Amino acid sequence: MSAPSRRAHLFRAASERPYFSNDGESYLAQHTLRELTKSRPLRVLSEEDFAHWQTYGYVVVREAVPAKHARRILDFAWEFQGLDPQDPDSWFADRPFRSELDQQLHIYGFVEAYHHQLLWDSRQNTRVYDAFVDVWDCEELWVTLDRLNLNPPNRGNRDRALIDPTDRGFDIELHWDIDTTLGVPPQRVQGIIALNDTTPETGGFQCNPELFRQFDSWKLGQPAGRDPIRPDIDRAELPVVRPDLHPGDLLIWNGLLAHGVARNLSEQGVRAVQYLSMMPALEEHERLCRSRVESWRHLRTPRWNRTLVGDPVLHESKRYPTAQLTGLGARLLGLSSWHEPLAEAASAAASAAAGAAASAAAAGASTSGVAACAASA
Repeated sequence: MSAPSRRAHLFRAASERPYFSNDGESYLAQHTLRELTKSRPLRVLSEEDFAHWQTYGYVVVREAVPAKHARRILDFAWEFQGLDPQDPDSWFADRPFRSELDQQLHIYGFVEAYHHQLLWDSRQNTRVYDAFVDVWDCEELWVTLDRLNLNPPNRGNRDRALIDPTDRGFDIELHWDIDTTLGVPPQRVQGIIALNDTTPETGGFQCNPELFRQFDSWKLGQPAGRDPIRPDIDRAELPVVRPDLHPGDLLIWNGLLAHGVARNLSEQGVRAVQYLSMMPALEEHERLCRSRVESWRHLRTPRWNRTLVGDPVLHESKRYPTAQLTGLGARLLGLSSWHEPLAEAASAAASAAAGAAASAAAAGASTSGVAACAASA
């Protein structure tokens, strides 16, 4: 993901610390996150955790959500995909592909559900939120409307060999999330919640913390025209590591950390995570705000990423009701402004959910009125 174009309009986030973005993913700031000096006390991270985050580009928050909750999401992922966790043969059943991208997403194990109540319960979990407050040093955040990953062994119709390799650009096994050749790199943060235990055989998240630590000196020795998002490194000199994760653990990483997903080489194991990150809230970006709220309200496939395609068999909007939000959840979505009292945010969330239910019962009657977006208009 490259930095916002110079011609793109930059919106200022609704935070005291100045962050600017045009898309709610990559941000320009006075200081990079690895150089940021804290103005607020740490809530979840220890001093050692924060130092590790700034030095190596990632941090693990143990049991950010209860392990029992993580396992419930894993059960939901199996159910949503129509797969039997006790029958490995079912994991490789043929399914319709609408495009080449659809096939690739199937191979990588993406689960096209974005708004189930269980996913929102993770997003509006206070411990998860506080961890991202620590990282950004601001409270006014939005949560990403992202999906799950359930990656069975990479064989059969899930074999990565079915995807044509490329010499440049995105590489699932190791890449950056930002254009690392830019003079002023954008700030971006991503995260996952583990739904089961990691093992060496099932692969999963891997990263290169030494490259992150040495990046400024490393890039000086690189040739002109190098790949901006795929590192060309000697892994013996700059080793790739796989953090040990357990159900409920939250892993947060910097966009400047080279990372990827290792192949699942097990016989019958799966790699399972919920993708979840938070960014400074762009409340004055009215169109983006409205899109996010309507996506939640009607269980629509979010539009912020072209790889979000919705389930090809039975879309989640035809299966589930609108998720219930807490006051925190309403702010993290953009339904309520961070500058409104929390009690008002909770009331807005309850009213909006009731309105969504009534709308569904009335066979698609239109809804309107988004508090935070209206406030910023």
